[in-house]
Amino acid sequence: MIRKGCIAAFVLASLWAGSWSRPAGAELPVQPSITSIDPDRLARIDRVVSRAIEQGQMPGAVILILHRGAAVFRKAYGLRSKEPAATPMTLDTVFDLASLTKPIATATSVLLLVEEGKLRFSDRVAQYLPAFGQNGKNRITVEQLLLHTSGLIADNPEADYREGRSKSLERVYLLTPIAEPGARFIYSDMGYLVLGELVAKLAGMPLDEFAHQRIFAPLGMKDTGFRPIGSQRERAAPASLRNGHWIAGEVHDPRAFQLGGVAGHAGLFSTADDLAVYVTMLLQGGAIHGRRILSPLSVRAMTTPRPVPSGFRTYGWDVDTSFSANRGELFPRGQSFGHTGFTGTSIWIDPGSQTAVIFLSNRLHPDDKGNVTRVRNQVATLAAAALVGDEAAVRNARSATPRRDVFTGIDVLVKENFQRLKGRRIGLVTNHTGVDRAGRSTIDLLHQAEGVTLVALFSPEHGIRGAVEERVADSKDEKTGLPIYSLYGQRRKPSAENLKGIDTLVLDIQDAGCRFYTYISTLGYVLEAAGEHKLRVVVLDRPNPIGGLVVDGPVLDPGRESFIAYHALPVRHGMTMGELARLFNAERNLGADLEVVPMQGWPRSDYYDQTGLHWIHPSPNLRSLTETLLYPGIGMLETTNVSVGRGTDRPFEWVGAPWIDGPKLAAALAQENLPGVRFVPLRRTPTASVYKGKDCDGVQLFVDDWARFEPLSTGLAFACILHKLYPKAWQVDHYDDLLRHRQTWEGLKNGKSWQELEVAWQPERQRFLEIRKRYLIYAE
Repeated sequence: MIRKGCIAAFVLASLWAGSWSRPAGAELPVQPSITSIDPDRLARIDRVVSRAIEQGQMPGAVILILHRGAAVFRKAYGLRSKEPAATPMTLDTVFDLASLTKPIATATSVLLLVEEGKLRFSDRVAQYLPAFGQNGKNRITVEQLLLHTSGLIADNPEADYREGRSKSLERVYLLTPIAEPGARFIYSDMGYLVLGELVAKLAGMPLDEFAHQRIFAPLGMKDTGFRPIGSQRERAAPASLRNGHWIAGEVHDPRAFQLGGVAGHAGLFSTADDLAVYVTMLLQGGAIHGRRILSPLSVRAMTTPRPVPSGFRTYGWDVDTSFSANRGELFPRGQSFGHTGFTGTSIWIDPGSQTAVIFLSNRLHPDDKGNVTRVRNQVATLAAAALVGDEAAVRNARSATPRRDVFTGIDVLVKENFQRLKGRRIGLVTNHTGVDRAGRSTIDLLHQAEGVTLVALFSPEHGIRGAVEERVADSKDEKTGLPIYSLYGQRRKPSAENLKGIDTLVLDIQDAGCRFYTYISTLGYVLEAAGEHKLRVVVLDRPNPIGGLVVDGPVLDPGRESFIAYHALPVRHGMTMGELARLFNAERNLGADLEVVPMQGWPRSDYYDQTGLHWIHPSPNLRSLTETLLYPGIGMLETTNVSVGRGTDRPFEWVGAPWIDGPKLAAALAQENLPGVRFVPLRRTPTASVYKGKDCDGVQLFVDDWARFEPLSTGLAFACILHKLYPKAWQVDHYDDLLRHRQTWEGLKNGKSWQELEVAWQPERQRFLEIRKRYLIYAE
């Protein structure tokens, strides 16, 4: 099998060097094994921090820089306090983290509840907190609170918090949004305050207790929590005066203070060393020292950049908005993430170089006038500038962050000012995935292009907007007034009547990389129509979202072609639409006047998450790249009597049925030692498709390592185990409907292992690889 030589999650940091405990105040030296950091460049931090202290921007600070699992810089500066007495800053100083509470305590807790199946990102908050649904907030989702796109205001008046916690929350729940959910990015303490209450409701305990039990205690973060006591309080950096006393060891934020010191938006305290442990946990995919806090996919979900109006955020972290100054000038924009705190704290993390900058200051002491925006920026810049020996690793390492250098066929066409189509009368075959890097529709771009006449539109399965699950009728495009001819209704191929006045067919559709995905059949039929009617075809190429190296699965049996099996391909073909067009046209002698507009900047080893292109689900049930990767293997099960998750929030990530014993099935799958994937028993009730409205037991799939994960092996192992465990309940006869390979199907029914079945199809797969070579466009 051709394997990918790359990974899809973050570049995982090296294991933590030794124990993270050390004598209080002792400086951790640069690790001798770290050769990619220039210590002289790091030493420049001393100058900018000292200058900031001299200029009164802050009394002191603690700075810790991580690289590849070790602290390469760890230092305390200046004073912990000026009043009532001058005390030096120490490495074990406890800081009020302010808004760092949001990602570290609140968002992490939300992810843990999602992992437990108690919550979905798409859930409406009012489903769990009914009082919150008042005054137009009933449609706000958990995801919108996490991304600050709920429409809630930043803060409500402090006076709303003077009558106790219960009354304060009542007033928060009465707030009226100032924007439609999803319409604006408004950084909102209110949103995270509500998330903190949501965690408490679903966890059955307050946020501080849940975060302590599930995050801080397992990680050994002994100085992290809400409401410091004892020595923690004694080591706390003070802020300003409140009611005649210095705020030290109690939260500065006035709303969190009125709520008793515990809130989803503020109230957490910690030290630099503790935060280093948390950050390393994230960089190592959710675990450290053998203790797993989050699954790797949860870390990916939490840290994946997501577009918001005027920028990018993640579930808890900032990526690229007006709040991103602490990124510095050199860490990659859109490929790293972090957060700040009002009290003068910040974290910035760059997974690509496995580096993090932890900056903790007491800038509010003693008079609320300090400002560390510039020095935080400078420290991050200097830390990035010190990464001088890792050029090849940073350049070649594959992370879940985007490369941001891929231009699709439509992007190339735009850069060329549509010269290839000048004077042409166009029929455009496309859907909602046909957009350029800026999100502009290919329909609009061609309709507005000078010298190009757009005559008609043609839509594949799921329609022009990609939202229809049944046959699609002809219609009219509201914006352009052009006719839309469906190629998934009464016809599969453009007719002579549809093609009147057209001399060129242009195709721009995002494929899913799987033989039984019908968009490639539509491509084939378009080429047939072009050959029959002597038309030109221009294919605007797009990435294979699950990569262009791996080719896997049996090749279609001869004579079994159909709309779900257009050509003799393996299940996972590893080709782009442009490459498939070249293959179809030549191998089937279609005679189309074909031109492919190749992409720029796409090596075929890359999955979609490395392209820098926004993910647009190609069809209603391939909502994520994970689901698209699972589809070639798990998708073949859906012609049988199991649910593959349609009608749930995780299509193709879950398999279940009323007659399945989830723990038994998960245990049997675990024994197969399938690479890169785990199976967790989980009950669900699908709202559509197979077993609609019925309680089903089954297993959730978690892909931990995309470099090793094999969708076809996993899907085939599922089939073999279902047949073994449930020979009467599972309807094996329909498994061949998508597989379309009788030898494999017969072997399955005769009890062969999935390994034996895979060996049998290798000769035909090898023959396909030889044919495939002739039509490839992109290098590895």
